[in-house]
Amino acid sequence: MSLFTEPINNWDDWGKIFQSVPAFAPLIEHIMTKENLLFTEIENLKPGANAVFKVGNYVVKIFMPLGVGREFGTNVDTELFGMRLANTQGVPSPKLIADGVVEDKYTFRYMIMEYIHGKTLGDIESDLSYEDKISIGKQIRAITDKMNVPCENFTDIDVMEYALNDIEWENEKFPASFQAERLKILADFHINEKDKVYCHGDFHCENVLVDDNLNVYLIDFADAMYAPAGYDEMYVVSALFCFEKPYMLGYYDGDYTVEDIVDLCMTWYPVHVWGHATASEHLKPVDEIVSFAVMRERLHKLVETEKCK
Repeated sequence: MSLFTEPINNWDDWGKIFQSVPAFAPLIEHIMTKENLLFTEIENLKPGANAVFKVGNYVVKIFMPLGVGREFGTNVDTELFGMRLANTQGVPSPKLIADGVVEDKYTFRYMIMEYIHGKTLGDIESDLSYEDKISIGKQIRAITDKMNVPCENFTDIDVMEYALNDIEWENEKFPASFQAERLKILADFHINEKDKVYCHGDFHCENVLVDDNLNVYLIDFADAMYAPAGYDEMYVVSALFCFEKPYMLGYYDGDYTVEDIVDLCMTWYPVHVWGHATASEHLKPVDEIVSFAVMRERLHKLVETEKCK
C-alpha cells in the first residue's frame, strides 16, 4: 500500500495538496524513521513551491514528483549543492541533515535540515530600527562574501542563454522597443568564465530569516546560478534592500554612490532571472519604459531619493 495516496497529475493537483499534513504524514513518518530521526508533531511552514513541514527541530522538504508539471532534478541538485556550500563556508544557514529518495506511488526526493528559530525579514521589517537595518546589511555582506566564491559549474542552466530566451519581460508588458534594446544589449554581453562564482540567485525578504538577537540566516538555494558576483549584488540591493539607505550603508560600509548602484542594476537587470520582476516593482508603470535611457533615469531618481533619506 502506498504511503502517499493523493492523485498528482499536474500543477493544479499539487497546489491543492502540497500543504496538507494528513496527506504527507505517512510519507514524512517513513522518511524520519528511515533517517533515524525522531518523528513528532508535523506543522505547516510558509508555503513555497514544494511541500515543507516542521517536524520537531527539523524541516522536511519534499519536492514535487518527477513528471508532474516539470522535471525536478535540476532544482533539487542545485539546492543541495548550495546548502552544502553554505555549510562548508560557514554561512549562517540551516544545516543539511539528510537527503534521499522514496519510491512510492510517486518518486519523491526529499531533504531534511535543521529548523531555524526566526522570522522572515519581510515579517519583521516594519519593526526594525535604523541601526537594526545597518546591522542586517552588514551581515548580508558577510554572507555574500562567503557565498560568492569560485566553484564547479553546478547547474546545466547557462545564465546568458536563459536571459536571451526569457519571455517574462514581455509578460510584464515592457514595451517592444525596450525589449528589442534589451536583446541587442544581451547579444553583446560577454561573461568571462573566470569571473563566474556561486550566486544564490534569490535574495529576497522571504529567504532571509532573522532571530530574536537579529542574527541573519540564508535559506532556499533552489534558484542559484553560476554567474559573476554582480548577479547577486544587484538583487540584494534592489529586491532585498529596495535601495533603502540603512541597509545599503551596512552592506557597503558607507562606500557607495548613486551612479555605482544605477550602473550595477542597469548591467544585471537584463540578465537576472528575476530582473523583470524587481524592475517592474520599482520602476512602474513599465509601459512607459520605452528604452534603457528611460529606465536609467527612473532608477537614478529612485536610488538618489533613497540615499538622501
